[in-house]
Amino acid sequence: MRQSKPELKVTVFSDYICPFCYVGAARLERLREDYDLRVNWCFLELHPETSPAGDPVASLNYSPQIWQRMMTSLRELVREEKLVYREHDFTTNSHAALQLAEVAKFTDRNVFYRLHAGLFAAFFQRGENIGDHAVLQRLGCEAGMSEQQVEQAWRDQAAAARLQQYQMAATELGVHATPTFFVGEKRLDGVAPMARLVEAAQAAV
Repeated sequence: MRQSKPELKVTVFSDYICPFCYVGAARLERLREDYDLRVNWCFLELHPETSPAGDPVASLNYSPQIWQRMMTSLRELVREEKLVYREHDFTTNSHAALQLAEVAKFTDRNVFYRLHAGLFAAFFQRGENIGDHAVLQRLGCEAGMSEQQVEQAWRDQAAAARLQQYQMAATELGVHATPTFFVGEKRLDGVAPMARLVEAAQAAV
């Protein structure tokens, strides 16, 4: 008789325009092999000041040295996880994408995870602007939402309130960057090595 996997609850603060969240989400998925993974995705808008039309990455005001170190680290992580990653020179406002994903979470688990993967793929694999409502409309429908559900998502006051609650929770917990993982009693800031994720999971169940 096949034994059921132990349930593992994880809370993740994440944003779809964060390349390290793209890697971290892929790494977290690997835990599904051994656990019934239950993830509380807390969406944290990193750069509300950016335009939905897209802004150059230079607008993020990282020094060239820090940006180069970040990109070098990112390329290494992407290779480790064997992810497709298309380098691009723009960022965008993620609020509409986060609110759409938040609505999808409370619509259907499978729809949410298709959208979740689709948002990362659109931005980091194909270089699409996920601040654009037309792009999001297509991604939402591809994930299984109706056009009406997508349009209503951006007027969903309950979803907007939950996004504000995540921001407040992040402030209370001192979360300033994404991804940040809470696995049982363990807090892991950034893209944790797989060994540390496994160790935290083992300690949590």
